[in-house]
Amino acid sequence: MQSDNIKNGVGRAPNRSLLYALGLTEEEFDRPMIGVVCSYNEIVPGHMNLDKIAEAVKAGIRAAGGTPIEFPAIAVCDGIAMGHVGMKYSLVTRDLIADSTEAMAIAHQFDGLVMIPNCDKNVPGLLMAAARVNVPTIFVSGGPMLAGRLSDGRRTCLSHMFEAVGAYAAGTLDEDGVRDYELNACPSCGSCSGMYTANSMNCLTEAIGMALPGNGTVPAPYSARIRLAKLAGMQIMKLVEADVRPRDIMTPEAFENAETVDMALGCSTNTMLHLPAIAHEAGVEISLDHANDISRRTPNLCHLAPVGDTFMEDLYAAGGVYAVMNELAKKDLLNLDVLTCTGYTMGENIDGHENRDPQIIRPIDNPYSPEGGIAVLKGNLAEDGCVVKQSAVDPKMMQHTGPARVFDSEDDAIAAIYDRQIVAGDVVVIRYEGPKGGPGMREMLNPTSAIVGMGLGDSVALITDGRFSGATRGASIGHVSPEAAAGGTIALVEEGDIISIDIANNRITLDVPDDVLAARRAAWVCPPPKVTTGYLARYAKLVSSADKGAILS
Repeated sequence: MQSDNIKNGVGRAPNRSLLYALGLTEEEFDRPMIGVVCSYNEIVPGHMNLDKIAEAVKAGIRAAGGTPIEFPAIAVCDGIAMGHVGMKYSLVTRDLIADSTEAMAIAHQFDGLVMIPNCDKNVPGLLMAAARVNVPTIFVSGGPMLAGRLSDGRRTCLSHMFEAVGAYAAGTLDEDGVRDYELNACPSCGSCSGMYTANSMNCLTEAIGMALPGNGTVPAPYSARIRLAKLAGMQIMKLVEADVRPRDIMTPEAFENAETVDMALGCSTNTMLHLPAIAHEAGVEISLDHANDISRRTPNLCHLAPVGDTFMEDLYAAGGVYAVMNELAKKDLLNLDVLTCTGYTMGENIDGHENRDPQIIRPIDNPYSPEGGIAVLKGNLAEDGCVVKQSAVDPKMMQHTGPARVFDSEDDAIAAIYDRQIVAGDVVVIRYEGPKGGPGMREMLNPTSAIVGMGLGDSVALITDGRFSGATRGASIGHVSPEAAAGGTIALVEEGDIISIDIANNRITLDVPDDVLAARRAAWVCPPPKVTTGYLARYAKLVSSADKGAILS
């Protein structure tokens, strides 16, 4: 066992003395030592129940003959961090989580790991750590939140809450209406109830083979979530015994499965940052161009919030991720021979998991659209690509041409939207919010929700080198690469320039002559960095572009 490095022989007597100080017994020394990486805290609703998940995991490990030892990982609530300087600290935690987990796992020589994440950057950060450390590992998340209900009985969620603020600014909702959403949008523990980033990534842990069935969809308050955690604790012991490691599971074929399921589910655009970063740690390279190839052949089967009016609990009742995968397998869209953490192949895993509700999971022959939920656009405004959740775009906006309304920060854009300076036909450009320029690549849920809430969702586009929450809908195009701070063309856009968006043909164009752009580029001077001290300053110096997954070099 790897843990023998801290347990065996006279030379390790000092190490053992410290293990005795923990209250461990010799019997526990003789068993595999399993690190339980728990992201519990008291500020993130998706994590407030993870202490119970950890206890269930540890019970499963003990039942299967292992010694569980818990240590923490951090997590930020993107909803609470949204709309202020705190959002700069969201994406950057992904690498803090990966780095700190690597340090703990290797320093203490665990034989296996159980990762307990839930919210947005926590899941990919721990997947990155799993691939990097490469000891037997399994994931079990905290589960999704239940949908809320307004006082009139309508179901609701966090994305509706943000849009309600825009409706209030437009004068179509009063303070009592906002209060109704405020009290009812988030009714339980768990990751927010739509197909936002947290739930997208938790579903993809199943698709990539690193979690047991139900991990992405069993609601957080359900007792089935506790049983799932116990089963994950038992299963890690089998993975340790068989020496099945993350890189045995996270193969190129497994990542292709994850991207395919991503397109079918209509996941968050943030997956286009996280999957390349996780793959990089596993020694696999995937590109934005490959995402378009997968999207073209993968039908979109689900319209969960923010796209539609169904929620994660509905997907669970309909059969969950494996039912979606079973639909995809009918058209040979998946690699079914890949190994998974269950000890079986993906084909064996999904066998018998039928679609129980064709209104929630569309049959493969009757999809919402013949292409996947995400599209990558390229053109002179984004030579290296940008990303849009096309399943959440109003059909009127699949092609759009309009004048640029240019802002050098999210805050300036929000002020202009609420001041009614943005009108139908405009293309809002928010720049210097990318990985380097932000720094930290803030999510833009506030401006996109304001646009939708003010009734402009079918007539105004938003383009940014920042990114979007999974709760965003509308013609919201993010991850523009190269970003403005790196001298990308988005830095050269001027007020009133015409921008053409053609999502169906994967094109985005700044309609300005090349010689004019060349003159602007010659005169361009990068603004001074917004942050010059602390972790964000170090992050800005090391981070790559969004099209590469915003990984640290």
